[in-house]
Amino acid sequence: MLSLQSSELEWVSDPKQAVSLLEPLRARIVSLARQPASATELAARLGLPRQRVNYHVRELARMGLLRRAGRRRRRNMFEQRYVASATGYIVLPELLGSVRADWRSVSDAGSVAYLAALTDQMQSDVARAAQAGHGKKVSSLAIKSQFRFDTAEQRERFVAELQTAVVTVIARFTSPNLKASGEPGAGRPYRLVLGCYPYAPEAAAASGEKPA
Repeated sequence: MLSLQSSELEWVSDPKQAVSLLEPLRARIVSLARQPASATELAARLGLPRQRVNYHVRELARMGLLRRAGRRRRRNMFEQRYVASATGYIVLPELLGSVRADWRSVSDAGSVAYLAALTDQMQSDVARAAQAGHGKKVSSLAIKSQFRFDTAEQRERFVAELQTAVVTVIARFTSPNLKASGEPGAGRPYRLVLGCYPYAPEAAAASGEKPA
């Protein structure tokens, strides 16, 4: 498992860890353990027998998804407390092996499938960059915005002008990725991915309603 920064986010590349995080009870335990807690405390919150919860806590700790977080005194004994190894997790696409999404196999660059496959590639790229940085901050940029189009014409003009603006900025402030010989250019390589897509608000998506 690769940590982005101090317990903020971790990418999961181990199949056993991924399976544990997809198992509802274990996922719930990790979620509740974002704050230090013992198996007894977790069992009380879950309304389950302590022995059952304790088994899963030990397995999660063995896999590195829970870490020891000190002990607390309870009557005449001490209980081990645990805390989740991160506040959130991303399962890396590499776990799917040869069946993972590949943007190069999607013919329509304007499709949702192409965008989704690019997102898959971006997750892998960022994970490798963080790993190569050995815990140091990785220089990156993220821009998020939400807006609406009243007409198809408005949307098409937006796309055309955005493409022109991006190409202009890239040409002004960066160096070519490849030399004329096909060899890598000078400097550190970066990728820029821009995605624009319609989205259904979470409440509407959950109920099956169409967005307004």
